[in-house]
Amino acid sequence: MSVDVAIVGGGMVGATLGVALAPLNLRVAIIEAVPHDAAAQPSFDERTTALSNGSRRILETLGVWPALHAAATPIRKIHVSDQGHFGFARIDAAEQGIAAMGYVVANRDLGGALWSRLTPRPGLEVYCPAEVSRISTNEQSVTVEITQRGAKTCLDAKLIVAADGAQSAVRSAVGVDAQVRDYEQTAVITTVLPQRFHDHVAYERFTPNGPLALLPLDGGRCTLVLTLDREAAQSAMSWSDAEFLAEVQRRFGFRLGRFLKVGRRVPYPLFLTRAARTSAARCVIIGNAAQGLHPVAGMGFNLGLRDVACLAELIAERAAQAGQAGADVGSADLLAQYDAWRAADRGGVIGFTDGLIRVFSNPLSSIRRLRNLGLLAFDLLPPAKAAMSRLSTGGGGRVPKLARGVALK
Repeated sequence: MSVDVAIVGGGMVGATLGVALAPLNLRVAIIEAVPHDAAAQPSFDERTTALSNGSRRILETLGVWPALHAAATPIRKIHVSDQGHFGFARIDAAEQGIAAMGYVVANRDLGGALWSRLTPRPGLEVYCPAEVSRISTNEQSVTVEITQRGAKTCLDAKLIVAADGAQSAVRSAVGVDAQVRDYEQTAVITTVLPQRFHDHVAYERFTPNGPLALLPLDGGRCTLVLTLDREAAQSAMSWSDAEFLAEVQRRFGFRLGRFLKVGRRVPYPLFLTRAARTSAARCVIIGNAAQGLHPVAGMGFNLGLRDVACLAELIAERAAQAGQAGADVGSADLLAQYDAWRAADRGGVIGFTDGLIRVFSNPLSSIRRLRNLGLLAFDLLPPAKAAMSRLSTGGGGRVPKLARGVALK
């Protein structure tokens, strides 16, 4: 079977690309090992995701946002602090002239909204549950062998997209290496119920033992992302609820009163994974397969969605130019355009998130003073806050059509 695009990975980024390409009169295949509503699906689990305004607009333009809007919790303010020190910074959406700095959605809700739009139709084939067993490339196409329920199917694609996560098998198969930095930390993720209503404020608090984030949810609850070293995280999984909440209280303080309840805790080891390239012969690498980030500042999925928006726009332009002649959406020049478009955004976000971890984990008193002065300067400078607001809308460099609310077709 011949297709134009074979997307390997149907998680949040891969599924969004499938939705974006579905209306373009192309032949698209999505290959995913685990159904989106299965308990074992690693993307659509009990975690939540903070969507930037740019990401919200991408999902809105694709027609996905209406299914999420009612269940999404707006972030109206952001508060950043350094435990035990004078530095802090605040950002208020109202002061920036926007309704919210972003929105918090449940990953399971996002998976349901995306996959409801991926039902098989003319031009769109879904292989799930299925696994890629072999990949081979030549100048004209890439052959993807799929194993599904014991049977093998071969697809000849103009382009294969690696959207299969930080340990991407596709990335390895096409010969692209990845640098991996072990942060030697684990994020313990759960929900907590504070005594006071969160007022739609998202908190990022840096502590000597790692950052702590609280994101607002419905019913006054908050998503908690507690970063610990590996040994402490292992201990935290066995603490009683009272012991766990006492530790969270010690790190966060009493801005929200006492923490009353905690949900199920799930640990996630933290690494920085960075692919050496974002493309190879007839292959584009997106999302966590291209860059797996520390969750500080919540930028990983938003960066992956911009990967999707840029790639989908280039494919749409190529399809429109080719007309009935058939578009070569895996050509070397298209891949070069994608690499060039994504380079600055990708490098900037990777550097920013990794830099935050390095700066706020540095125990030197001189570095501590500088970072706290930096937080205060940010809090006092409206232009800096406006720049951060533009970043939340994807407003750096060339903004893809989907992030501007412009449909691809």
